[in-house]
Amino acid sequence: MVRSRRVGTPAVERRRPARRLRKVLVANRGEIAVRVCKALRELGIASVAVYSEVDRTALHVSRADEAYPLDGNASLDTYLRGDKILAIAAACGADAIHPGYGFLSENAAFAAACRDAGVLFIGPSPEAIARMGDKLQARETARRAEVPLVPGSPGPVRDLREALAIAADLGYPVMLKAAAGGGGKGMRRVEAPAELESAFARTTEEARRAFANPELFLEKYILDPRHIEVQVFGDQHGHYAALGERECTIQRRHQKVIEEAPSPLVTPELRASMGKTATSLAAAVGYVGAGTVEFVADQAGNFYFLEMNTRLQVEHPVTELVTGLDLVHEQIRVAAGEPLSFLDRLPLEPRGWAIECRIYAEDPRRDFLPAVGRIVKLSIPYGPGVRNDFGIYEGYEVPVHYDPLLGKLAVWGEDRPQAIARMKRALHDLAIEGLRTNVAFHAWAMDQPAFRDGRLDTGFIARSFKPEMLDPAPAELERFVAAAVLRAYELDRTPRLPRNSGASAWARAARAGKDVLDEDAAG
Repeated sequence: MVRSRRVGTPAVERRRPARRLRKVLVANRGEIAVRVCKALRELGIASVAVYSEVDRTALHVSRADEAYPLDGNASLDTYLRGDKILAIAAACGADAIHPGYGFLSENAAFAAACRDAGVLFIGPSPEAIARMGDKLQARETARRAEVPLVPGSPGPVRDLREALAIAADLGYPVMLKAAAGGGGKGMRRVEAPAELESAFARTTEEARRAFANPELFLEKYILDPRHIEVQVFGDQHGHYAALGERECTIQRRHQKVIEEAPSPLVTPELRASMGKTATSLAAAVGYVGAGTVEFVADQAGNFYFLEMNTRLQVEHPVTELVTGLDLVHEQIRVAAGEPLSFLDRLPLEPRGWAIECRIYAEDPRRDFLPAVGRIVKLSIPYGPGVRNDFGIYEGYEVPVHYDPLLGKLAVWGEDRPQAIARMKRALHDLAIEGLRTNVAFHAWAMDQPAFRDGRLDTGFIARSFKPEMLDPAPAELERFVAAAVLRAYELDRTPRLPRNSGASAWARAARAGKDVLDEDAAG
């Protein structure tokens, strides 16, 4: 973790916020909306939730001080409707909007609309979002900032013929990527020239549908890659700092599943180098707020710029656990005009080890097919070093309309072996009944020798996991059946009210030495 560009900032510079915030609208749903509402309450700021029709009973609605409906259910009609959200902000008198992650969090037009409406957008400027949101512009910005890049096309690839020529120069395998892509969408690995025509057509169409921009570019595919990202922060006073790295290599279809901090690959020297590179890029775009510079690294520790996410990351809890910082608090303070609160602690070094598992409503035995349904039982683990960021409750109906992320289970340990052991215990104690989840998959992953040894690459799940690996052993199956029978009995056992016989049922039971319920049931 590197020192900020401006160091030795006098304590007097930590003045009161330039803009006092009294009410913040949270333009999101699920666990991140709950997370932001908690932070606002801790800071003494009123929170405002928005919700779709199907989310009217969602946890984030009850955790906010005020809540207002967004007509409809589809994301395009609700959480992606910046005009509706701004109208609610104006009507309820919100000073600012926190976008969370996803939805409008990296929408430069929405950030600009907030500015035009006089509502503070808790995030970077629209200009910084636009500059880093387009992958081709981001690559050019990184190149000018002397950030190492994966060899690739100098700009958008115009057609298949040009793609074939560039891929031949780069050497296969290559990655086709959408210029406006993100979130693991709009990218495809191509192993040989014969695959390129089909991949080019499919990726172009996917980019057109998902991002309304069919432009593609090519990069050389790094063999056995690791995905390592650096958390950066900038303020309005010209300070830029790196808060260390996160290892996000365990992915499925380019979607992160397990994250940890620090990375088993990264040495103190490599951490300093990656941090310096990331803050240089943040400074190049005058970045303000929380952001993440993502790198792809080979097994030797050579790293190359991948993209910059101009928002809070899903996996931010692992950074909070090893730094002791609250990144949402920091976002709000920085947006209000305060300098970074940790300047006198730089350079920060990670304390201990943190691991996070994303808990999804999905079925690992059926190719991770998303699941929906009612949560009939929920038991969330607690204890030393265990953190829960969930957006659900017992009785909650998981809808089909949105991402199936139920929550995040994160743990902290003195070292990586202790963190793995603690995560295994926490997963064992986590019970979500009523729909399929990936909890058993995470427990499987924690036991894999390659994971425990830190020998990671992005192909780990595709190469190692088979659905039948989650099948219980015969002895375990017997215990599961017995537990299921007992649970069914408990659910069906409805006590009857005692008949009015003129005497207390408890007194009659005591005299007879019998159980009250048994007596009534027999009657």
